[in-house]
Amino acid sequence: MSEQMIVLGGGVIGLTTAVVLAESGRRVRVWSRDPAGATTSAVAGALWWPYRIEPAGRVGDWALASLRVYEELAADPGHTGVRLVEGVQAGVRLGELGPWAAEVAGLREEARGVRARIPLIDMPVHLAWLRGRLEAAGGTVETRTVETLPDAPVVVNCTGLGARTLVPDPLVRPVRGQLVVVENPGVVEWYTRVDHSAGETTYFFPQPYGLLLGGTAQDDVWDLTPDPAVAQRIVERCARVRPEIAGARVLAHRVGLRPVRDTGVRVEAESTASGGLLVHNYGHGGAGVTVAWGCAREAAALAASRAPLR
Repeated sequence: MSEQMIVLGGGVIGLTTAVVLAESGRRVRVWSRDPAGATTSAVAGALWWPYRIEPAGRVGDWALASLRVYEELAADPGHTGVRLVEGVQAGVRLGELGPWAAEVAGLREEARGVRARIPLIDMPVHLAWLRGRLEAAGGTVETRTVETLPDAPVVVNCTGLGARTLVPDPLVRPVRGQLVVVENPGVVEWYTRVDHSAGETTYFFPQPYGLLLGGTAQDDVWDLTPDPAVAQRIVERCARVRPEIAGARVLAHRVGLRPVRDTGVRVEAESTASGGLLVHNYGHGGAGVTVAWGCAREAAALAASRAPLR
């Protein structure tokens, strides 16, 4: 039997990477500080779209690899949490997008922006499905807090914002996002519009549990407490697009910290002082779901080079 590989982080990046490794025949243990439902991933609006993520030259391939997986998973949305939903990226033109856009079927311009039918993911369901798929492949998940990187033959670091102190990597920093969940008044399409100058976004995503409204993009803000004034402005902005949202009953408030890395996503390997292998897969900003499978495959390939099949 080979040594077990340790994947640090139980969000979408860590679980997806662990699934790829386990299904390739490796023995995998996931150590997660928080249950999946308490991770940043669980808060995510989770629309597939390359948003606030670098480096641009690599994101397209990662995103397209993930898109192909989600298109398959959308055949069973009740179990996987993945649906293909129509919507509009307002204020955007096709010519402003990267080369990846040419590979997205049905992407087209309209008066308001770019219309697409792309994956929208119910993250609590999807995270539970990932864990089940991991366990079916022989992997395990443990709730465990680590203060230092463990000394093991192969460790895959998918700790997101935690990498700032764990590695340590001062290039990792939070971008705060606040959301509001309301009863869905009948909205069936998603909508997004980004105002980069104001640090605000306007979006609504129809999820099975309600209509998810957003949002904010506050650089270097660590506060996880919902701000009532911010929540009110979010509802007001969304109601300007769909007036029926104004009267929708509020079900919940959510705050998450996107793990942005100033120089872009880090997917690379390094040797440890004890001769082990440390693979990094973090810094995905606001697009962890969008690139999860592409990054997982790359990180898993680096890790598997030192971990024989069981």
